[in-house]
Amino acid sequence: MPTEATPPRRGRKPKQPAPQASAQTAEQILRVPLTELHPFPDHPYGIREDQAMQDTVDSVKQNGVLVPAIVRPRAEGGYEIVAGHRRKLASERAGLPDMPCIVRNLSDDEAIIQLVDSNAQREDVLPSERAKAYKLRLEAVRRRAGRPRKEAADNDPLSENAPNVSAHFRSDDEVGTVDGVSGDTVRNIISLTNLVPELLRMVDEKKISLTPAYQIAALTEPEQRLLLETMDSEQATPSVSQAQRMRKLSQAGALDGDAMLQIMAEQKKPQGFSLNLSVDKLRKYFPASCTPKKMEETIFKLLEQWQRRRQRTAER
Repeated sequence: MPTEATPPRRGRKPKQPAPQASAQTAEQILRVPLTELHPFPDHPYGIREDQAMQDTVDSVKQNGVLVPAIVRPRAEGGYEIVAGHRRKLASERAGLPDMPCIVRNLSDDEAIIQLVDSNAQREDVLPSERAKAYKLRLEAVRRRAGRPRKEAADNDPLSENAPNVSAHFRSDDEVGTVDGVSGDTVRNIISLTNLVPELLRMVDEKKISLTPAYQIAALTEPEQRLLLETMDSEQATPSVSQAQRMRKLSQAGALDGDAMLQIMAEQKKPQGFSLNLSVDKLRKYFPASCTPKKMEETIFKLLEQWQRRRQRTAER
């Protein structure tokens, strides 16, 4: 099948190709009416009403859309947005009738990969959005790699397919290269898609940290529902250690309400620090006859004086 940059093969004339298909073998840049632009199905990234969105609207009002969106033709007519959902919304709010678009004839998997890659460097991506995006891209990469070739190599490592398959054994590693993360990190992030919506929302809101969330994602849905109830009753979220123990109990089929409550009822270690000053270290600053109690009183008096001097300096 010819690619975007490769002209059709010469030879026998094809049977009456559809005009639309032949016209789209080359990349085009068009001004497309906004009414003909449609969102990508199951788009993993949300559009947030924040200052960045308002800045985009203001920029489009003043300068127009400077970077064309990437779209592909729809069988139903019009175009499907691969990259440029925010630019379309900004154009609508700026009162523009159309926007520049690069039209590409992309397959479903090619479109998914390009959609995820075009958003890879965004800093405002939520964990839930990244998890869904990684999952979509991983599935697309695996379909592109082709399972039959991998199975053939497994059955006969010396077959002609074997050298071509090694790069596809770990598709998650390929997905991670876009963001510069490992395949293990990709698998952990994708596991968040196994969380029930309430827990996933808490991860997005940073009420639950990512590391314990990866462990919680391994629990069954009933166990996650039970965890929500336990968290509510204890007014606490699980630490990494607590989440790890719940996961182990779940794998052993022993995570019930009593076990979960016992784990969640544990008092977490305070996030503070301790300071130990030995008398031997302090002795050289005091007379030999000075008692430990007198040392303590003197230290606190000196600290109070130091604090008062800092306050006077700050008030000047």
